[in-house]
Amino acid sequence: MSTSQATTLDELVDTDRYPLTDLDSEGGRAVLSGARSDLLADGCTVLPDFIRPSLQETLRQEGADMAPRAHFDVATVNVYNMAAGPGLPEDHPGRIAFERGNAFVPRDRIPAGSLISRLYSDEVFQGFIARCFELDRLHELADPLSGLVLNVVEPGMEHPWHFDTNEFTVSMLTQEAREGGVFEYCPNIRSAQEENFDAVRDVLQGRGEELTRRLPLRPGDLQLFKGRFSLHRVSPVQGGRARHSAIFAYSERPGVVGSVSRTRQLFGRVLPEHLEAEGRAVRGDRLLD
Repeated sequence: MSTSQATTLDELVDTDRYPLTDLDSEGGRAVLSGARSDLLADGCTVLPDFIRPSLQETLRQEGADMAPRAHFDVATVNVYNMAAGPGLPEDHPGRIAFERGNAFVPRDRIPAGSLISRLYSDEVFQGFIARCFELDRLHELADPLSGLVLNVVEPGMEHPWHFDTNEFTVSMLTQEAREGGVFEYCPNIRSAQEENFDAVRDVLQGRGEELTRRLPLRPGDLQLFKGRFSLHRVSPVQGGRARHSAIFAYSERPGVVGSVSRTRQLFGRVLPEHLEAEGRAVRGDRLLD
C-alpha cells in the first residue's frame, strides 16, 4: 500500500488489535487498561505493530527520505540541559558532560502527507493517547518546529542521558539501527518533589545497572513514555545505518511553544512564533530541566 492510498486511520493502524474508534468495547478497554497499568508501574508502555505491517516499509522509507533535512549540531550537554556554573557542587550530576549527536527534522520540513504527519494530526489518535495517559484531552504543540519531529541518530552518535521537559512523550521507531541504538531508561528515578541526585549520578557514571532497563523496539511500534521523571537515552548507534524515530509532541494545554534558546539549540533557527512566546512559559514543577 502506498502513502497516497493510506487515507484512513483503519488503513494506517491495526485497528483490529487497537480499536481506536471503539475504546469502550471489550477490546478497547483491554488496550487502555494494559497501557495505563504499564505507565503506572513503569512509566512506559509499547504497543507493538501499531502501524500495519504492510505500511512499515513505507514508514521507514519516508523517514529515510526526510532524514537529510535534519539539523546536525554535535553539542556538549549534561543531563539537565543546563550550564554547569561555578556554584554547582563538585559531585553534582550536572557536572557530568556528554556529547549529544542526534539531530532533528522539524515539523515544517516533514511532508504533510507522510504517515507520521497524518497520524500526529488525527483527532481519534489524539483521543486515544489522551485516554492512555488518563487525560481529558491533548493539544498539538503550537510550535511550528517541535510539534512533530524525526529524531535521527547517525552511526557513531547517540542521544545521551537526559530528562524530558514534557511529562509524557509519544514516539515511534521508523528505522532501527543494525547495531546499538537501544532505548534505555530508569523508571521514576526522580519525582516532582525529589531530584534523587545520588541515583542519577550512579547511572551517569556506569554504576546504575540495577536501575536501568533496555527496551527492544521495532519499526511501527508505538511507545508512550513518562520521560519527565525517568532518566533515559538512546545508546550509541553502530553498524552503518542510522536510527530514526518520530516524536509526536502534545500538551495538556493549548498554545505551547518552545523557548528561543532550546529551539535554536535543536534546530539551528527560530521563527517569529518563538520570539513572540518567549517569557510566557509555565512550568508544572521546580525540577531542573
